Amino acid sequence: MSRRFSPKVITANALLEGDVVYLTADDRWSRRPSEAELIEDEAHAELRLLQAQRQAHLVVGAYLADAKAGPNGPEPVHFREVFRARGPSNYRHGKQEAMDV
Repeated sequence: MSRRFSPKVITANALLEGDVVYLTADDRWSRRPSEAELIEDEAHAELRLLQAQRQAHLVVGAYLADAKAGPNGPEPVHFREVFRARGPSNYRHGKQEAMDV
């Protein structure tokens, strides 16, 4: 018996800056996980991933990450994705400057 598909977002790293980015429903790359397209259909997720991987001039390492619907948009469900969304952990800069972590 196959596993039930769980909702996903597409994430990658911006090619020039290295920031974590998320693919939105309107085909933009956003640094805000809450703006990501929450994909609930497996076939659609695979199609969107292929489209994202073709954007090598903008991003590297695009992949599907488990997510769930939250009050302000998609939220990560795995600690790795929570960590990536917060940004570098060596000192407070970039996203962490503006976040209350």
